[in-house]
Amino acid sequence: MEEKKDFSINIKPDIATGKFSNLAIITHSRSEFVLDFAAMLPGISQPEVVSRLIMNPEHAKRLLLALQDNIKKYEAQNGTISLGDAPTAQFPIKGNGPRS
Repeated sequence: MEEKKDFSINIKPDIATGKFSNLAIITHSRSEFVLDFAAMLPGISQPEVVSRLIMNPEHAKRLLLALQDNIKKYEAQNGTISLGDAPTAQFPIKGNGPRS
C-alpha cells in the first residue's frame, strides 16, 4: 500500500488568482501529454489559450484518476454533473512562430 506523505506547496499570488477556462484541448505524443486550457467568450472570434500544461504519460494518468476521484466526491455532495448539450469542436492550433 502506498504511504501518504505530508508536504506543503508555495503558490505565488499571480498564480493563486487562477485563469478562467471553459475549453480544454488535449494532445499527446509518445512521451508527453499537452493540455491547453482556453477561454471561449462572446465577442471573441477564436478561443485563446490561457495556460498550457505539459506532463509525462504517468502523471497524465494520475491526473485522470485524481479528477475522477474528485468528481465522484463532488457528485456525492452536490448531485450529478449534467453535461447538457456541450458542443464538441475541432480547433486548429496556431502558434506564435512562422506561418506558412
